Amino acid sequence: MGRLVISTVGTSLLTNQIDRAYEDNYYDRLRDTANCSSVEIEKYHEDVTDIIKILKERAEEKLGSNIDEIRDASAELNGIYGLYENKIHQSEQDIHWLIASDTAQDQVSAELLQSFLSQKGLNISIYTPKDFTLGSNEAFTQGIDELLNWFEDIIPGYKDSGYEIQFNLVGGFKAIQGFVNTIGMFYADKIIYIFEGRNSEIITIPRLPIKIDTEVIKPVAFALMSQGAWIDLKQLTGVPETLLYIVGDKAILSNWGRLIWNRSKNNFLNGDLLVLPHIKYEPAFTRDYESRKDRSERIKLQETLAKVSHLLIKSNGDTAPLKGDGGVLYEVYQNKGSIAHFRVTQGIRVSCTAASGVLNLRRYGKEPEVNNNP
Repeated sequence: MGRLVISTVGTSLLTNQIDRAYEDNYYDRLRDTANCSSVEIEKYHEDVTDIIKILKERAEEKLGSNIDEIRDASAELNGIYGLYENKIHQSEQDIHWLIASDTAQDQVSAELLQSFLSQKGLNISIYTPKDFTLGSNEAFTQGIDELLNWFEDIIPGYKDSGYEIQFNLVGGFKAIQGFVNTIGMFYADKIIYIFEGRNSEIITIPRLPIKIDTEVIKPVAFALMSQGAWIDLKQLTGVPETLLYIVGDKAILSNWGRLIWNRSKNNFLNGDLLVLPHIKYEPAFTRDYESRKDRSERIKLQETLAKVSHLLIKSNGDTAPLKGDGGVLYEVYQNKGSIAHFRVTQGIRVSCTAASGVLNLRRYGKEPEVNNNP
């Protein structure tokens, strides 16, 4: 089986093309606008648009050179070529992702890398968390949160399919590298760096045997916080502050809290049904749940129920937000009294009734089965 290689992307492919003897102002202007989006660059910094265009053309020319020149062109390419010992054609079974910030310079760099490596036969895509920049703590934190969710969405599936997970951290911004290095200790089989200098060998760091202290996790509170719920601190006694982002007397998961929850949630969500606010389980529903042994289906259901509970908490039991949520798609059956249903996945449904701010869950299973006997 192949490898899933995730590479952080910086702007070295552009900045390495600057002639420092005559173009120091290029570097200064790129540094000053490093966190600007493409729209901001085009609207407010026309000179930087021209600089990026010039450096992009130089980079494209450089990528038509020999392997040594190509590896010198960018840190990311140095790492990827080092991974294959310059025999990049050996990548047929591998899947590559480039992690880029939502900035003009990084997007141009990532697109150049993707285009070049695709031509070399790599299966390579770009992932960019929305509005992900180093321009503010809020933007950076939200970007890391989205990145963590993306890692959790894609990596376990590749892992279960036999892929080796490798994080290539040769390139990228230092702040992002620092976080992804720590994240890699939980997700990656290997983390890749490289020695300085031409034709350098790669350094591979195996995953450390990190053990998560699950005793500090409160499953209901963590499941709700992972869906965006703010929880009273009095319900989080004993939870380390490093796992929480606290405002006043309420908290939500911090980046590290989300990471710890993502890595341990399967152990909590595969077992008994969580006791969630505004949710009640009828005996038939519990039997349906217990009859389903697929681990991933159980986990997905409990995550969906935590989301539904969170929406009901926000609305004080009103089901209107469930109708407006594109993932849940709550609606009342026609000609079946007050019985409603909502989506867990494309083909899995839950039937329910609402009364006095509580959602009574009736059945759980494949859509035709639930619809025929809600």
